[in-house]
Amino acid sequence: MRIERVDEPLALKGELVHFVFRVYRGTNGAYPALEWVENKPSTDDFDGFKRVYEPFLEFRLGKEFDELYVLRDSDGRVMGTVALVYNLEGKDVWWVPEEIRRERTGLIEFFMVDPSYKGRGYGSKLLEFAIERLQELGKEAYVITFPELEAYSYYMRKGFVKVMDYKEFVVLKKV
Repeated sequence: MRIERVDEPLALKGELVHFVFRVYRGTNGAYPALEWVENKPSTDDFDGFKRVYEPFLEFRLGKEFDELYVLRDSDGRVMGTVALVYNLEGKDVWWVPEEIRRERTGLIEFFMVDPSYKGRGYGSKLLEFAIERLQELGKEAYVITFPELEAYSYYMRKGFVKVMDYKEFVVLKKV
């Protein structure tokens, strides 16, 4: 198992669409939430998933993420991902409240582990890595998530505290 920085995120788009679809299937369509899609594809419909998710992923890879990391197994297969967003200037990040848009804010995004690896500590390793990387950069770690997701209680167990509700999201900060 190794965590790798992705220098050319868009070059990994195809592999990441497949990875995220594995997560989508493994969470029975709960994650990613695809909240902008009127008719969510079934968990067996890769083509439907790709059609709605790939443009969003392409935007995030090309314009939103400041750093992207993947966790790979010994065969090179992506087991997990985490992205950092800390340069908010000029970005269309409508989901980030004004109250936390400041120089020291660092967002942990695109954090997921293939559900077939659940319970093995890989998520903890990725999350700790992301928090440490943000600290190296002089940033405070924040997560913006949906309160009904399993991830919400996970972050709370990992030392995050709720800062505020914002739109349909909840904003958490590492303390």
